[in-house]
Amino acid sequence: MQKLIPGILAMAAVVVASNILVQFLYGQWLTLGAFTYPFAFLVTDLTNRLQGAAAARKVVVVGFLVGVVCSLIGTQIMGEFGPLVTLRVAVASGLAFLTAQLLDIAVFNRFRQGSWWRAPLISTLAGASVDTAIFFTIAFSAQLSFVEPGNDVSWANEVIPLLGHGPDAPLWVSLAVADWGIKLLLALVALVPFRLIVAKFVAKVA
Repeated sequence: MQKLIPGILAMAAVVVASNILVQFLYGQWLTLGAFTYPFAFLVTDLTNRLQGAAAARKVVVVGFLVGVVCSLIGTQIMGEFGPLVTLRVAVASGLAFLTAQLLDIAVFNRFRQGSWWRAPLISTLAGASVDTAIFFTIAFSAQLSFVEPGNDVSWANEVIPLLGHGPDAPLWVSLAVADWGIKLLLALVALVPFRLIVAKFVAKVA
């Protein structure tokens, strides 16, 4: 269990930071949390590569529990328009995180015997795509308003040009596409620390 502490602390830090930064906008389509959350996949992939899938799943479970605690705290803090974290956002966040991270582990294992970059890149792309789809659909889609009938998400369903320039779509779709784009970009960026950390660990063991 002691070997999991670095991964657990790193995952907890990413989850807590993302839950705080998601409250602050960056431009028109993104929150600051969009720039920190994708590194949860880096933590999962490093744990998977260095300690195996079972260890990675334990780190993910801890990250999930930390996220639940953050959501519970957020529901008790009142902002200008109500609780900082609504029930829909809490459910969407937890389900998206757990599903995406476990998918990441499964896909990583499928490609772990190939070139060093294939497993972390493909698994992160798959996990990030599922994470975005689950979170934004559950949190903001008008079709799922039954999840929390008292939560007015009409603002997120205002029909506007996609990202301000494309075909008409609900606002939340633009938010999802922008978030997804950042995740894909950071999946590429994360290959650098992944390679350096794995190489350093292997050299230390050797």
